[in-house]
Amino acid sequence: MSTATLEQRGLMLGPDSAGIPLTLREFDKADFDIEEGWRYELINGVLVVSPPPLEMERDPNEELGRWLRNYRETHPQGKILDKTLPEQTVRTKKNRRRADRLIWLGLGRVPTRRDVPSIIAEFVSKGKRNWRRDYIEKRNEYLAIKVQEYWIFNRFDRTLTVFFRQGKSIRKRVVKETETYATALLPGFKLPLAKLLALADDWQESLE
Repeated sequence: MSTATLEQRGLMLGPDSAGIPLTLREFDKADFDIEEGWRYELINGVLVVSPPPLEMERDPNEELGRWLRNYRETHPQGKILDKTLPEQTVRTKKNRRRADRLIWLGLGRVPTRRDVPSIIAEFVSKGKRNWRRDYIEKRNEYLAIKVQEYWIFNRFDRTLTVFFRQGKSIRKRVVKETETYATALLPGFKLPLAKLLALADDWQESLE
């Protein structure tokens, strides 16, 4: 009797599985131990397991979700927003990335796993490696699958960087802490950056 492949067995993955090689199909069919909020990604054919986001990342992310839902419920044009969820896996062409927040627009229905989000938001963690991952690697992969805008919230340099594709070029806009961001993708939605950063600051001070 031949040995079943990982794909056929319906692999169960946990934090101790970090570093094992997997195909995209194996990762997509696997079950994950999500106890304690561990994050699972497939990067260049290798399973990467990361601890849950810090409080100074989770709190602003939850607040952003609240603003978006309030916009959908109360603004005359808010129905353009289909759904928004935190901590979701993004299927890029060669990897499976874990994103802090996905925003789906204009579908007129609940998105499926294969619907590309209109906007992806990330909250930067400390470290040069994390900076390169968020500002370069994820940017290239997200825009390659036709994500319309990619938002990066950086509590360290007090900015929101927005990447988008214009023709064949990648463009970016840097929003300063004192500014409010608005996008044509969400008509009438306002994002006051200082308010999100203040939430991160509260946690930073309480944990020092």
